[in-house]
Amino acid sequence: MSLGLVGRKVGMMRIYTDDGDAVPVTVLDVSNNRVAQIKSVESDGYSAVQVAFGERRPSRVTKARAGHFAKAGVQAGTDLREFRVAADKLADLAPGSVVAATIFAAGQKVDVAGTSIGKGFTGTIKRYNFRSGRASHGNSRSHNVPGSIGMAQDPGRVFPGKRMSGHMGDESKTIQNLVIARVDADRGLLMVRGAVPGAKGGAVVVTPAAKTPLAKGGLPRVARVAAPTGPINPAKAGKK
Repeated sequence: MSLGLVGRKVGMMRIYTDDGDAVPVTVLDVSNNRVAQIKSVESDGYSAVQVAFGERRPSRVTKARAGHFAKAGVQAGTDLREFRVAADKLADLAPGSVVAATIFAAGQKVDVAGTSIGKGFTGTIKRYNFRSGRASHGNSRSHNVPGSIGMAQDPGRVFPGKRMSGHMGDESKTIQNLVIARVDADRGLLMVRGAVPGAKGGAVVVTPAAKTPLAKGGLPRVARVAAPTGPINPAKAGKK
């Protein structure tokens, strides 16, 4: 039950620490996250916060959603997500208020959810890392086929879940325990160490880590990330 942020993936880049080490990071734009609705136990049966991200014209959203945004006094957005929040933390939020990127700090572990890049219809070699057949010596047009999938007369069928060719990618994925390398509060950017699912411009949801591994003493592990030096240009993120 923690408040998160909705954003989009800008791309990947590298930043440097004081020791000169290169840190690969993914730049996430989480600017202008605004509260669209506050849900309480008295009115809705549970406590939560609806957050809107992005900008859309009211004529480009449904009438129901346009009225929903107008009631909160916020601009229509492209994404609307809901986060379960403890009831004692709702007093600091109000419809129309902006949730800044500073709710996260450098060194904090987060979970980032997004939609993976679609690969289309793929074979078993790419989809499940199958090994291909021999290139010669008796192999006739069976180089990249998965092989036999059938059973004997008993049970006489193919079990569900058999790994075969099919659609790959375009699935909801969550990468856990990613470390925030830097927070740019002025531009509303989060720089997360490592890769994030999805293509450039794809929608992402950032929440505090739900399964932070514990150290030997039973306390959560604290990620040590040296403060990078030098300015950052998010426009160059993802460019090779």
